This record gives sequence, C-alpha cells and structure tokens, in this order.
Amino acid sequence: MEIRCWGSRGSIPVSGAEYVKYGGDTTCMEIRTQDDQIIIIDAGTGIRRLGNQLLEEGRFVYDMIFTHAHWDHLMGFPFFKPLYVKGTEIRLQGCPFAQKFVETMISKVMSPPNFPVKHTDVQARILYEPVCPETFEIGTVTAKPIRLSHPNEGNGYKFTEGDHTFVFITDNELDFCHPGGLSLDAYLEFSTGADLLIHDAEFTAEEYKITKRWGHSVYTTALELAIRAGVQNFGLFHLNQDRTDPAVDQMVDACRKIVKEQEAKVNCFAVGSGMTFSL
Repeated sequence: MEIRCWGSRGSIPVSGAEYVKYGGDTTCMEIRTQDDQIIIIDAGTGIRRLGNQLLEEGRFVYDMIFTHAHWDHLMGFPFFKPLYVKGTEIRLQGCPFAQKFVETMISKVMSPPNFPVKHTDVQARILYEPVCPETFEIGTVTAKPIRLSHPNEGNGYKFTEGDHTFVFITDNELDFCHPGGLSLDAYLEFSTGADLLIHDAEFTAEEYKITKRWGHSVYTTALELAIRAGVQNFGLFHLNQDRTDPAVDQMVDACRKIVKEQEAKVNCFAVGSGMTFSL
C-alpha cells in the first residue's frame, strides 16, 4: 500500500508563508494498492492537484470514498479535471451514503449559483456502489468502515493489505459521542495494532473548552488513543486553519514528550500535504 496526502487542513483551505510546511489544502488522501488500483478518500481542495497528477500519468480509473458530506471534504470535487475527460471512470463507494444522496450531494456542489460549470457537463462515467457492507474489497485492499462521532455522522476506515493496516479516522470527536458515534473503546479496538493511524487532532485542550461538540478531537486525546492501541505510527490530521507551521510543530513536540515520558514506541508526527507512506 502506497499512501499519499494531498490535503490535511481542516474546515477551509489556507495559504501563506506560515502554512508552507504542512500545506493549506483540505482533506484528500490517495492509496495505491499492490495491484496498482487507485483509491481516493475525500474531495477536499487537495484533489485538484491529485487530478492534475493523474492526468499526467494517463490514469483514468479510480475508486472514491467519502468519509462524510461536510463542505471542506467536497469543495475540491468540481476542480478534479479528470471529471471532464471522456473515458474517466469513478466508482463511488455508497457507504455511508445512498446513491441518490451522493448524486444530490455532487450536483449541489456544482449547481448555480455555487459553480458556473453544470453537473451535466461532467464527462466521467460515475458508478455507484449502493450498499454499505461491513467490509468491501478494492483490488488487494480490504476496507472496513467505522461510524464517526461527528455532527451529521460519517465513516472512518481501516484499510488492510496483506499484513499491513492503515486506519484513517478524521472528523471524529473522542471526548463526546454524537448521535451515531461510538465510544473511545470502540475506536481503540478498531485501531489496535495498525501500522499507521491518522486521526483528527484539530484542537488543544484550551480550545476545546469552547469547541466541545463541534466534532473534532483534542490532539492529546488522539495521541492517547494511538498509544493505547499500540500503533507504530500516528499522524495528527485535520489541522486547524489557524494553526501555523510553528504551532503544529509545537503540538508534535508535545506529543513526542508524552511518548517519551510514557516510554511508548509510537512514532508521532503531523500529516502534511505531499507526505507519503509505504506499508
């Protein structure tokens, strides 16, 4: 499994000299399987650059998964250039959304007055997987969903290929259970033993005094999850739009101090745009 981050920012894209290290694009992840299939997770603004890369490579067939339908995870979709190329085929996994909901979600993003190009101008062939199975296969990868603790719900995912596991849980509040969400113990069981856990880590403890119930985690709680789950690598994700590179570095330093104090073995870092992982 080859994994690349195209966007790790939360809520809204940002730019400027203070956001160079970790990037300013919103959520988009890419997985390439051992049999060279392409899985795209979410369509935040990072999907624009991914689309350009795929066109350069002459790749036009992909599986796409949405974690949930909030704007920052969809806003890049109209700028995904392969959409306008005849011969492109996108298989949208229906989980956690039914086909009609996905169709409506996409068409609303590309409807006037939100966007000048009509949804009907899309040339790509979009296929829908309408069911929401407990697990599903994409090439050599097995994907297993887990419900998010987040307003309006959604899914995180565990991707397994051979003996290696990547768990991706963004927009998940570990200290408060939203309707449809699960307990911390459920996310612990789901993540146990993962080679790589990337988890929502948007807020500090001080910020959480105001932002509780907004659907995002305190970064130290996410670290606690990673340590207890015995994961090898833990990535802070859904970086707050106001969190500059030096401020993100401070969070990473604090995590590494906690890891050292607890004599844990997890490798902690913040996920930045362009970062790659090989499992």
